[in-house]
Amino acid sequence: MLLTGAGSGIGRATAVRLIAEGATVFGVDRDETGLAETGRIAAEPVAGGGGRWIAHRADLSGEEAAAGVAAAAVAELGRVDALLNVAGVLRVTPMESLRLDDYRDIFAVNLFAPVVLCREVLPHIPDGTGVIVNVTSTAATKAHPWMTGYAASKGALLSFSISLAAELAPRRIRVVPVSPGGVATPLTADKSTYAGIDTSWYARTYPLWGAPGRPEDIAGTIVFVASDDGAYLNGVEVRVDGGSHS
Repeated sequence: MLLTGAGSGIGRATAVRLIAEGATVFGVDRDETGLAETGRIAAEPVAGGGGRWIAHRADLSGEEAAAGVAAAAVAELGRVDALLNVAGVLRVTPMESLRLDDYRDIFAVNLFAPVVLCREVLPHIPDGTGVIVNVTSTAATKAHPWMTGYAASKGALLSFSISLAAELAPRRIRVVPVSPGGVATPLTADKSTYAGIDTSWYARTYPLWGAPGRPEDIAGTIVFVASDDGAYLNGVEVRVDGGSHS
């Protein structure tokens, strides 16, 4: 399995869960220290389950880099049974101070990298059993003020995923977008991310019990979707938000 964003948060939790269930995970992140920590956790007796961890440091913000990741994964794995696009960036983009470069930077990782990886990996995904899981966000369909760039990138990834699922149907390769709600990760916990905005609005994105989800909550859904148990899920958004957007 090729998994991006494996150095922290949802990506790390997904890697640990997969390895515990015996999968071989080619984990990609730009944070080498984060990748090493993921490998350490996955190797602990409580988590270890016979799987294999392969760390690969890369920045996915360029087309050549993303294509290089796909080539490296194929060279190591031979084929890619599941492509799990979890990597993402979050940036505040208030409209009055917006720079178009902000959008370009966000789209480079949140949309273009998954698109390139899908294109490059597709020849090596087996017909009939292969699956692509793209982590989108409830921001794709629900209001996230001051984060229009992030929301737009996730909305585009959601639309891309649904249409790609129809395109790949003749090969019986599933494509499923998974949309988390508020989740406690290093990405969302970084207070500098929210500089200059009123974060009280985002309290409504939490479930009724008032706390964000855990990375493990989303990882469990990703693993289910990518497994044989999720074999009848295709081309439909799977929202994992604790009911906060019901």
